[in-house]
Amino acid sequence: MSMGSDMYRQQILDHYKNPRNHGELADPTFSHEGFNPSCGDEIEFDVELADDGETIENVAFHGDGCAISQASASMLSQKLPGMTLEEVDELDRDDVLDMLGVEVTPMRIKCAVLAEKVVQDGADIYRGEKDVEQTSTEDDE
Repeated sequence: MSMGSDMYRQQILDHYKNPRNHGELADPTFSHEGFNPSCGDEIEFDVELADDGETIENVAFHGDGCAISQASASMLSQKLPGMTLEEVDELDRDDVLDMLGVEVTPMRIKCAVLAEKVVQDGADIYRGEKDVEQTSTEDDE
């Protein structure tokens, strides 16, 4: 294990034990929840948009799950403010894995991308482009 990957592991544990933006927003523009049935992770994101209806102003999340899912949600919650919904749409698995900074086994990919998928689906529902009650990583490869 290299010194760099140890640093990232410590960062993941820190985000898991001390999640940033954890909680709920009083008056979010939209909220959406999702789950990862293979690991039992559950996350709900609240998103508040700026007056332009496109730029993320504030986020909060809550839920339960493994260190990877919760750290990913915490890290993403720090990255989202200032992004537009279009930029959120462009996020992909590689962006999340780069953000985490460690190699994630194929079994844990669904844990890592849950937060990203929840926010993307929430944005799609907000814009009327999708109609799902909950996001699931069940079909993600």
